[in-house]
Amino acid sequence: MALGDSYATLAELKGRLGITDTSDDTRLTEALAAASRGIDHVCRRQFNKDTVATARLYDPTSRSLTLVDDFHTTTGLLVKTDDDDDGTFETTLAASDYQVEPRNGVVDGVAGWPFWRVRAVEAARFPRWGERTPVQVTAQWGWAAVPAPVKESCLILSEEIFKLRDTPFGAGGFGEFGRIRARENPHTAMMLAPYRRNAVRVA
Repeated sequence: MALGDSYATLAELKGRLGITDTSDDTRLTEALAAASRGIDHVCRRQFNKDTVATARLYDPTSRSLTLVDDFHTTTGLLVKTDDDDDGTFETTLAASDYQVEPRNGVVDGVAGWPFWRVRAVEAARFPRWGERTPVQVTAQWGWAAVPAPVKESCLILSEEIFKLRDTPFGAGGFGEFGRIRARENPHTAMMLAPYRRNAVRVA
């Protein structure tokens, strides 16, 4: 799945609802998208992935630590710094100058997590004194695989959103319903709680 895709498939949702025809495919697809983006909003991260490395800019939290968006592999990873505040990232850190965390992709004993911290080690330090954003990270962003609780939450929320049309007032468009459902459903809130993170300082 690429970044921005839904966390469950149309076939999975139709199977859950016992739908065999195609007449509601558009609305079901819209419900999946609304649920997925609602999960993104609540968790402040995306759970699918890019397979091509692209560059993003970050402000470090300290001279030794930069919090970044999730990335699922170190293949293609580059960390660069703008050392003289001129907007050019002239220094490329060697792999020995930093480590990525969480180590081994394990959080609370559970494997499969992406990396979201870049820690400078040895003599390396991130610039902190200039006016411009000083750190550029090139990576394949996202998660290697959508966690099972996220997929299940997506299906639960998609079913709820789809059935909004049967409420007394109906629902002309799904819009913000994904965000509302992701916050208010106690089952999905519990499943998503371990995956929520603080906002990343992105330039």
